Amino acid sequence: MTALFLRDLKLSIRAGGGALIGVLFFLTVVAVIPFGVGPDLKLLSRIGPAIVWIGALLAALLGLDRLFQAERDDGSLDLMLTRETPLVLTVLVKCCAHWTATSLPLVIASPLLGLFMNMDETAIGATALTLLVGSPAITFIGAVGAAVAVALPRGGLLVSILVLPLTIPVLIFGVSATYAAVEDPVPFLPPFLILTALTLFFAVIGPAAAALALRNASD
Repeated sequence: MTALFLRDLKLSIRAGGGALIGVLFFLTVVAVIPFGVGPDLKLLSRIGPAIVWIGALLAALLGLDRLFQAERDDGSLDLMLTRETPLVLTVLVKCCAHWTATSLPLVIASPLLGLFMNMDETAIGATALTLLVGSPAITFIGAVGAAVAVALPRGGLLVSILVLPLTIPVLIFGVSATYAAVEDPVPFLPPFLILTALTLFFAVIGPAAAALALRNASD
């Protein structure tokens, strides 16, 4: 499993620019918002956490179609299906490697992008924390879409269409928890715990559903 994690980590970084493409796209999405809404610093500060979360969500969707594509192209997907190691565990390891290579850099870059939106220290810290907790759920959900579309010739767009609606609850509670940390009357813990529960839920359901879809695609 360690060798598989390291292999997938290298492939995720090399394929299509990996983390660099995601961070650049994240930067582009956040950077153009001030040009659209104008120089109102209070407005930017108010909508900043939501914009950073939306940018991170869209950037995380970029490379999901390649989660199983390399194995499909070189034929190693059939070997994955016939190994003694449970396929669910293999998918889980691949998801962790993909998150480390593509989504973790977005979490690291989010404080810098928060400065572009005139966010204060509390909002920047809360946004980074909620992204750290919530972004794995996006990867686990995306694994299901990637497994469903792995046999299709142009599955990249289909993965985004399938995954985006399912990630809306993660986006809602991630942004809600961030705003709750900034606005004193609103408690931070309830939406943050729900966000954590969503990640744990999809960490169980996502790999299992992706493994089932991969088996059906190979038949």
